[in-house]
Amino acid sequence: QVQLVESGGGLVQAGGSLRLSCAASETIFSSHAMAWYRQAPGKQRELVAVITNGNNTAYVDSVKGRFTISRDNAKNTVYLQMSSLKPEDTAVYYCNKAYYRGDYWGQGTQVTVSS
Repeated sequence: QVQLVESGGGLVQAGGSLRLSCAASETIFSSHAMAWYRQAPGKQRELVAVITNGNNTAYVDSVKGRFTISRDNAKNTVYLQMSSLKPEDTAVYYCNKAYYRGDYWGQGTQVTVSS
């Protein structure tokens, strides 16, 4: 069964931290680079962070030095540690295969950063 379940979002003050988790089905996770995306109100979904199966990582400039992506292959789970959060980080966060352009997405997890 194809499945993506994101969790860990919430309301946090600027400067705070959150850790997001994404449990993926074997079909999606196995041997694939994975990524976190986010979609703010009125904006298109954007790629935030990527991690390869070999744990190489890449980040969009706006989150470099503040976010850290990691994965646990034994648990088919991807994480996003977010620190020094800013109001502009407010969005629904999703995970999926890296550079995915299809139509299957999980429900996402809402992150709201207050100023």
